[in-house]
Amino acid sequence: MIRNRIPDVVVRRLVTYLRVLRDNPPEAGFISSARLGDLAAVNGAQVRKDLALFGEFGKQGVGYPAKGLADEITRILGADREIAVALFGVGELGTALVRYLSVRRRFDPSYKFIVRALFDEDKRKIGQKLEGITVYSLADMQKVCREGEIKIGILTVPALAAQDVVDKAVSLGIHGFLNFAPVKVKVPPGVRVQQSDVTLELQELAFYV
Repeated sequence: MIRNRIPDVVVRRLVTYLRVLRDNPPEAGFISSARLGDLAAVNGAQVRKDLALFGEFGKQGVGYPAKGLADEITRILGADREIAVALFGVGELGTALVRYLSVRRRFDPSYKFIVRALFDEDKRKIGQKLEGITVYSLADMQKVCREGEIKIGILTVPALAAQDVVDKAVSLGIHGFLNFAPVKVKVPPGVRVQQSDVTLELQELAFYV
């Protein structure tokens, strides 16, 4: 499968190219590799090299059809289908993320990430709704995740709970995680974790300011 042979750095650049194309649609309808590279902070040769891994999308001397290229990159990334998401840990950060994702979906119907389930251990939260989405107990994960066909999990649980939640979620077929918990989690081959630690990033920035 081609996606197994694509370096992570190329995938990250594809995501950047897509954002550039969505946020800066050219008036003429076409965009050159040099212009796309400039907006994405890489050179034009790198753009051409990255896109060539997936096919021929441009016309020499004309450039790439911006909308068509955006659609192709969306398809390549697998973001052209609805993807069900569950959030684990409905604290302040989890609540903010759910509201952001729900508003984004509401104002942009083409946004394919749908939060379908929320989980928490706080009995006061279980049964409540946030943005119309029910908060379930972690004990209900098997039934809810399978019925909701959850593909991605967002972790905003305390560090001590993260590994247990991931282990159970993986056993239920969730193979992608966005981890905001301040701890690294271990996953088996074929499962992907994107780590996002706000405190770590701020501490790194502190060195430069």
